[in-house]
Amino acid sequence: MIMNRLSYGILFMVFSALFTATGQALWKLATKGLFSWELYMGFFCYAVGAILMIIAFRYGSLSVLHPLLSLGYVFAIIIGIQFLNEDITRNKLMGNVCIVLGAILLGISGSQERVKK
Repeated sequence: MIMNRLSYGILFMVFSALFTATGQALWKLATKGLFSWELYMGFFCYAVGAILMIIAFRYGSLSVLHPLLSLGYVFAIIIGIQFLNEDITRNKLMGNVCIVLGAILLGISGSQERVKK
């Protein structure tokens, strides 16, 4: 299957959300102060996420791609549960389901806009 331009944008934006959520989790772990490796790795991951976001905008419209950054909330919940021993509640789970469904609908609507043009 050959990916179209929007698919590349979506892929870059998903990885952008993953890197920014990872960077934020590392910042949370950086409790040792200004000289902890977690702090600097968090800055690095966040910067990579920002660069991937800039690249993603080359492949699609802002109105479709930017809302996909909300997937960072989903990644943050997963990282929080796996690595920070945070609890997940029913409300958090339902919120994440809504975010994922919204991201899917945006991707579908963006694909349909490209076909109509």
